[in-house]
This record gives sequence, C-alpha cells and structure tokens, in this order.
Amino acid sequence: MKKICVVTGTRAEYGLLRWVIDSIQSSEMLELHLVVTGMHLSPEFGMTAEAIQADGFKIDKRVEMLMSSDSSVGISKSMGLAMIGFADAFAELNPDLLLILGDRFEIFAAASAAMIARIPIAHIHGGEITEGAFDDAIRHSITKMSHLHFVATEEYRNRVIQLGECPDRVNCVGGLGVDVIKRTQLLGKKELQSDIDFEFKARNLLVTFNPVTLEKNTSASHIDELLLALGSLAGTGLIFTMPNADTDGRIVMQKIKEFCDKNTHAKVFESLGQQRYLSCIQHTDGVVGNSSSGLLEAPALNTGTINIGDRQKGRLKASSVIDCKPERDEIRRAIDQLFSDNFQSSLKMIENPYGHGGATERICEILEKKPLHNILKKSFFDTPITLKNR
Repeated sequence: MKKICVVTGTRAEYGLLRWVIDSIQSSEMLELHLVVTGMHLSPEFGMTAEAIQADGFKIDKRVEMLMSSDSSVGISKSMGLAMIGFADAFAELNPDLLLILGDRFEIFAAASAAMIARIPIAHIHGGEITEGAFDDAIRHSITKMSHLHFVATEEYRNRVIQLGECPDRVNCVGGLGVDVIKRTQLLGKKELQSDIDFEFKARNLLVTFNPVTLEKNTSASHIDELLLALGSLAGTGLIFTMPNADTDGRIVMQKIKEFCDKNTHAKVFESLGQQRYLSCIQHTDGVVGNSSSGLLEAPALNTGTINIGDRQKGRLKASSVIDCKPERDEIRRAIDQLFSDNFQSSLKMIENPYGHGGATERICEILEKKPLHNILKKSFFDTPITLKNR
C-alpha cells in the first residue's frame, strides 16, 4: 500500500480536503497518514483539530507552529518552527507521498521539509493567481517542489505547464469545493438559525475578510471601510467569520469583534465548520469580503459574491462575482447591485468555471494508479513561450 501523508493547517483548506482524506482512508490501495498544524491547534482559531477527529480521522502527528504574533517576524518564525516539526514528523512517518493543497505559509514549510527528505509531493489547486497576497509566490514555489499536480481548470493546467512542469504530471480534476457541496447535507434555514443562534433579517450577508498580505498597513483602513459600509445597511443580518492567521490579521479580528459588540444584528464566529459555513452561503443573500470561498464555493450554490480589493485578483470568476475597491462607497454600490432583483435573478444561470464535481474521485484514482518510483527527478518542460524567450 502507498502511504499518503496529508497535511492540513486551516479550517478552510481542511474543508476542501475532507472528502479526499476520507477516500484515501477508505482505499484498499492507500494508507492515510494525517498531520495537522497551524490554526487547527490554536484555541484562538477554534481548535479545529477536534472537529477533524469528530469526522472520524486519526491524527498521526501534530506540528505546533503558531506564535502569538501576526507580524512578519512572527510569521517567519512560525515557518521556522513548522520546518523543524515537519522534519521530525516525516522522519517518523516515512510516507511514500505528501499530499497538500493550496498556498499558505504552513504548507510551504511542509513542502520544503518533504523536498529535503526526498518525499514526492502532490499539490492540489496549483496554477492559480492571487496577486494581492504573498500566497501567490508560495503557490508557484510549491508547484516547482511538487511532482504531481491536481488543478481545477484547463487554464490553471496550462499555467503549471508554463512553469516548466511536464504535461503528463499535470491533471485537470476540477475544483474540490464543488465536491464538498455535493457531499455535504446542508442545514435548512430554520435549522441553521437555531444552530448558530442567530435570527435572520429581511436580508443577510456572510462576511469573510482577510488582510491583503502584499500591502503594508492597509488592514485597519480596509476593514474600517467595509464596516462603515455594512453599518449603514438597514434590516440586514451580518454573519462574520474570523480571518485566517495572516500578517496583520489581529487588527481585523479586533475591529470585527468591536463592531459585533455594538450591533445586535451582527454576530462573529471563530469557526462555523464546513456544514454551517456552506449553509450560510446557501441561505444568505451574498458573500462579502475577499475569501476564496466567494469564488470557489459560492457560485456552486448560486449565491452572489462581493469581492473586495486585490487579494483574489487573477482568479477565474463566475458572473456571480462583483469586484469592488476597499472603499465604503464602492462597497455600498456593490451591495446595492447584489441586492437588486435583476442580479438575484441572474444567479440561477451561473456557469461555474470550477466544474461540476468529481475531483475527489479523480485525485484518488490517480494516487492509486500512479507509479511513484523515479518520480523525484524532473525535467524542465519547455513550452513554446519559454523557448521563444531564450
């Protein structure tokens, strides 16, 4: 059996990986090793390792890395701690393959440790672009450290090949967010209200806002502009989720908490969990902020998105996504468009660029069948574009 080590560090990324992990665990040809790190091990972010165990998964290793700092120095030191922890974990588990998703700094640390340990790496959701975050550089770096690629669209596949990866190692499987929605039994509206202890208003928004990590000292002003726009709305319920553990994230958290303390129609959650979060997307009038879920999952639920600023700039977007600047008047105009009858009617005909499901099965089938011997050494694949530029 192939020993597949899956690393997860955040609630959002685990939500996408959850059914892949389940399929690996159920496979007769694969053996699951699960390593959790980052926000999963922090009470400040909901201690979501407990939710992973509640889903029926055994956690083989816990890699502590988060420090009580969201400065650039603190994040860098956290990455150093993670490298040490992953080196020890991989030495003990001795996996045949590391499977990772995305573009966060804790995943970069895991990939780096695996590369040095000569462990093949399979990367999910490569080739994407997020120009406003340093996640963009991390994602492409992980692509170059990886030996198998599972991408969401043909455009992203072409981009991974453009980075020099051999086409027969780059597999277009679709977006995992669609699979998660199809496999999750969402809550009804009344059940959801009871479960989160929040009474829906005539209109409701789900708000998820993260710092733009390639901009200095903008987090406070951006969240202020968003809260001023939201504060001017009448008869609108606001459900906030806390941002990820990113540079300058704590100022965003503080301001959201202060806003919710002053406004009875607003409530904040450290972690809603996948079922409740997706149920909120389904039963609210729109998703507001700069989370990838507004682009990856919301279109699959025919829900509109207001995408603020540059954090997600460059990702493929459905017609249900409204882009705007991080300025209160721009955000208000976007909200007015979101609430309009014409826009809400158009949501029934959304074409999701991330496919219609099946990514989980495709990934596991390839993991089962793909030989791993001699996979570590890679040749740089020259595309016509790279050849032209020489």
